[in-house]
Amino acid sequence: MRVLLDECVDRRLAGDIQGHDVKTVPEAGWAALKNGDLLGRAQHEFDPFVTVDRNLPFQQDLSRFSIAIIVLRAPSNR
Repeated sequence: MRVLLDECVDRRLAGDIQGHDVKTVPEAGWAALKNGDLLGRAQHEFDPFVTVDRNLPFQQDLSRFSIAIIVLRAPSNR
């Protein structure tokens, strides 16, 4: 499975997701993209998109994208 970690997710999490190809948004070369454009591109190359941005479902119509979106709930993203 190809996993994409949002910029707001601590990149150290990638080391804890073993057995999968994990990239961060900057590693994918998409650091400057806004969420809609980012999800549009990610849906073609990744399986889930992992974020801590709880506002994402309110900012985007997620039904437009064919990618699983995982919103982590954590006291901090550090």
